[in-house]
Amino acid sequence: MADVEANAPGETILTRDAALLRDTVREAGALAQSMFRTELKTWTKGASSPVSEADIAVNDLLETRLRGATPDYGWLSEESADDAARLSRRLTWIVDPIDGTRNYLNGHEDWCVSVALVEETAPVLAAVFAPVSGEFFFAARGQGTTLNGAAVQASPGSTLDFSRVAGPKPMVERLNGSGGEIKLHPRIGSLALRLCRVAHGALDAAFAGGNSHDWDLAAADLIVQEADGRMSDLSGEPILYNRREVAHGVLVAAGRDRHAGIVAHFRNRPLA
Repeated sequence: MADVEANAPGETILTRDAALLRDTVREAGALAQSMFRTELKTWTKGASSPVSEADIAVNDLLETRLRGATPDYGWLSEESADDAARLSRRLTWIVDPIDGTRNYLNGHEDWCVSVALVEETAPVLAAVFAPVSGEFFFAARGQGTTLNGAAVQASPGSTLDFSRVAGPKPMVERLNGSGGEIKLHPRIGSLALRLCRVAHGALDAAFAGGNSHDWDLAAADLIVQEADGRMSDLSGEPILYNRREVAHGVLVAAGRDRHAGIVAHFRNRPLA
């Protein structure tokens, strides 16, 4: 992303938007936490996706702050009507106001606010904030990933400890060459948070099961990549964002060497 001049002397678009993103996501997380475990109006969209007034309130805050400061950028959010104008914008915000809404409504702690700034089809800034656990992940392209301000790295190596691999059970079990019983990592209901936990070595690998969208993935993708990890589909192809179709198939995130081994495994044993 070009570091073109912004308004203040010595400021660039990248540094300006990074500060805007940090502050806005923290504010959005605080709003979501203030409504957590309270009586909320809820409804269902599509076949079975829950939505609450908290999702909408957080989405409104994010849109007001981010679009207000960057009116020329595109906008793609799980809780906003899609506007095809985003497809012609060089820079687009991709937003999940509350990733893990079902967990949020059930009073569970694994949910987060997830926001990325995408240039063309690749994320260049990312923030994921889990207010209950206090995890604030941030990444800028070419500048690494931090967790609560400290630099983090994905766990090195290529071996698999299945207790440190998260995702749909059938996907994880397909990695088990021995066929014996394996101990699986407890389920993490927020996909963005599941993927981000690869970035600081809490998990060795994480899968997305095939019904994910840009807003679930874009921020976590950059956070993993900047932590010396990789995130891709099972053939190793990178994920492209802000296209007309925003749904994605099965994906995997892991440290560089482990990711290569998992991709090789599935190339030899493709999904039916």
